[in-house]
Amino acid sequence: TVPAGERRRLTTVLRPTRRGDRQAERVTVRSFGPMGLAARQGHHEVPWTVRVLPPFHSRKHLPSRLARLRELDGRASLLTRGEGTEFDSLRAYVPGDDTRSIDWRATARQSAVAVRTWRPERDRHILVVLDTGRTSAGRVGDVPRLDAAMDATLLLAALASRAGDRLDLLAYDRRTRAQVRGHAAGDVLPALVNALAPLEPELVETDARGLAAATLKNAARRSLIVLLTTLDAAPIEEGLLPVLPQLTRRHTVLVASVADPHVEEMSRGRGTVDAVYEAAAGTQAQAQRRRTAEQLQRYGVTVVDATPENLAPALADAYVALKAAGRL
Repeated sequence: TVPAGERRRLTTVLRPTRRGDRQAERVTVRSFGPMGLAARQGHHEVPWTVRVLPPFHSRKHLPSRLARLRELDGRASLLTRGEGTEFDSLRAYVPGDDTRSIDWRATARQSAVAVRTWRPERDRHILVVLDTGRTSAGRVGDVPRLDAAMDATLLLAALASRAGDRLDLLAYDRRTRAQVRGHAAGDVLPALVNALAPLEPELVETDARGLAAATLKNAARRSLIVLLTTLDAAPIEEGLLPVLPQLTRRHTVLVASVADPHVEEMSRGRGTVDAVYEAAAGTQAQAQRRRTAEQLQRYGVTVVDATPENLAPALADAYVALKAAGRL
């Protein structure tokens, strides 16, 4: 209520419950006459938008994965040298070093035994491909599968930027829904959260051939392709497997999928007839996912299948393992 000739300022606290762009509603003003017997009312559009960014729940896993990266880089105190695949420098041999790392030519030129040191590969290209088709709309717990994939993407981006690698994003179903490319290490995370905030699943079947073509277009040179999609048999066998050789021929491919923890609970059920039937259904679903994963692995694909709360750290661990093995 605003008395005549005066002003009032009201502060409203908005607490978002879901990421995305929120539009302002219109403001209604009702003005009463001096006797209070009549009034007029008008609606006013107040254009503003507030963007709610996606949550980054997996941030808590970042320090432990960064410590693992420092071990690979040889910057932490270890009993063995840091692993890696790129030559870094020569140093004097100390007991416990791998004799296969001895550089005999350098040793012949000096009085002490010299060993090679290595560091993990740097400046590698990572392309995260989010499948935003109908399977990403399936809810696991309280959120769609797409949201768990986003959280895993943010952790991977934070880790890759600290490791000296470049990360781009492509969200695709039948067309490109979001894209982030060419950002510096310090800018990639803000760019990702802004691109992911308004992204929603589309209730359409993903065009696997279009996805493969868009992926190859965005990965001109050898890259790590991280495809966040489903492990359901039909979309993989009919859609992804026919086009997978196009990707594995030039790139290292990692497929990550969100598993439903309720299926595992079903498979442990016993005691009643209904529980036994649920256990049979859950076991069959798990076996089908394992068969699908084995099909992908025959093409040299690394497969990560984890529940929503474990997907982000599992994907980060797979990235670190590939980096340690020199497969990026």
